[in-house]
Amino acid sequence: MNRFYATLFLLSAGLAQPIAYTPLPKVQPLGTVQPVAPGFQKISPLPQIGLNPLIPQVRRLEYASNGYVEAAHALLLLPQASSSLRTILPLAQSVATRTFTARPSLAVVDISVYRAESYAGYGGPLPLFTASVAKGRLGEFARLTLATAPDYDHLWINPSTPHPPLLAPTGATSPSQPEELVFAGDSEEPKGQQEEQMHQSEAGPANGLVYHGDPTRPQAALTFDDAPHPLYAPLLLDALRRTGAKATFFVVGRNAEAYPYFVRDMAREGHEIANHTYHHVRLVGLTSAQIAEELRRNNRLLQALTGETPVFFRPPGGRYSAEVLRAARAEGLSMAFWTDDPADFNNPGALTLETRLLGHLRPGGIVLLHDNAQQTIGLLADFINDTRTTGIRLVTLKTLVEPR
Repeated sequence: MNRFYATLFLLSAGLAQPIAYTPLPKVQPLGTVQPVAPGFQKISPLPQIGLNPLIPQVRRLEYASNGYVEAAHALLLLPQASSSLRTILPLAQSVATRTFTARPSLAVVDISVYRAESYAGYGGPLPLFTASVAKGRLGEFARLTLATAPDYDHLWINPSTPHPPLLAPTGATSPSQPEELVFAGDSEEPKGQQEEQMHQSEAGPANGLVYHGDPTRPQAALTFDDAPHPLYAPLLLDALRRTGAKATFFVVGRNAEAYPYFVRDMAREGHEIANHTYHHVRLVGLTSAQIAEELRRNNRLLQALTGETPVFFRPPGGRYSAEVLRAARAEGLSMAFWTDDPADFNNPGALTLETRLLGHLRPGGIVLLHDNAQQTIGLLADFINDTRTTGIRLVTLKTLVEPR
């Protein structure tokens, strides 16, 4: 049997039914699009919650669902003169209370407070204050004082004045294009990487590169890029909790800085935390020192939050080079690739997305999803449950590459 194929026998009505999986994809030549070529649809705007009377500092109050529970996120912008905790805390408490009143079906309300003068969207200067308030803890949150606020475990107060990021996020992919895995450098080097991938099908990961797991074992890694997101993180964790699946989260340091409690939740619930750079910046073209700092700064932060140093890294936008590989290895990081990219960030539609996911799922595979893709959140639990009918178990990268 070809070493890139695996056959899994499922028992159905007492009969063994062999299922032949498509081959694991090889490392592609420079610039070649990784599977699967997506379509593109504009996503419908998230529904908004109206507060009456209005709270003028609330610029956006939207909600989403994972099919089981709803979560809301409130974006507040405050002028510099009103950006002290003495002003922020009672305002946040009012927003949380009134949001639950306006929509009683919500399970959690997340709040992000930014300085109006410097707000530049997700990826700009860090917020002044964030909190995640579960419905069952609303009373506790509403009773917080300036003295007790730091003790609330799902609240973060910026310890310094927000400044523009040292590097602006650059990893956004064109909505009409799939995510690409592009090596910048000597055209001969990818040939060696192709040979390494073939070797991994028999000997396992080596040389700081992870292309896939053992295709003879009925398991695949479930991975999410760009975590954590203030609206979707609680919904994603709820879906994983309901299904019992474990995943690897490639965390952006800037996001972890502002929402550290979500990273702690992920680790506490048995998920794996991995490095996706601090600023979500494309590393090719940066200096060696900048590349090293992006990885090192994020590693230090994630270790401080979880007590464990990440062992896996994925480059934003799929852009990497020999210099990036050297920097990752120097930080003790193995670069993780993927075998199954359904392009969830392109909003292909829930049915198309799940069809792609299940159609390309195979033993030893690595599924690439994004924690901030609305359609992914809505179908995740169904996808995980459907994988069980194939006999493939979704696991973390660490579990995927563990030797027998």
